[in-house]
Amino acid sequence: MLLLISDANIIIDLEAGEILGSLFALPYRFAMPDVLFEEEIKAGSPHLIGMGLETLVVRGEYVAYAARLGDQCGEEPGFNDRLALALAKQESCPLLTGDGNLRLLATKEGADVRGTLWIYSEVIEFGLLTQQQALTALDRMRQRGRRLPWKEAEMTILRAAYNTKQTIR
Repeated sequence: MLLLISDANIIIDLEAGEILGSLFALPYRFAMPDVLFEEEIKAGSPHLIGMGLETLVVRGEYVAYAARLGDQCGEEPGFNDRLALALAKQESCPLLTGDGNLRLLATKEGADVRGTLWIYSEVIEFGLLTQQQALTALDRMRQRGRRLPWKEAEMTILRAAYNTKQTIR
């Protein structure tokens, strides 16, 4: 089963859209660095472990890699985000991020990067959300101040629904 390493941003986006259950129903494993979970997620969402989120330890050489990236790029993305990239490298798997700075750095570092729009495509194509449910979730994210490319997100949802022969009723 494919392992995907997530930053906090993806979790926050999907919580805002109230579709975290759909994420964890996908046929993938989801993990994040244990430090990132403890410092940024656990207090507000300790239930994620019970939903299927795994926390993994970033080995020393990859912690050093994350620190070196900070020396090269400055404070953005932050250390915990760089740890997520380092963990994706350590585990040789894709990185899930909704953070633009992290996306740019990860791409520069040759990582396989996926984001919130990819998640939308997956949950629709696996039949976990209908087109209407996805559009409603997207609207919740917008209302709750998340930052996404809204037109592109709507087109992603429409395209995924079309590919699965869904229509709005």
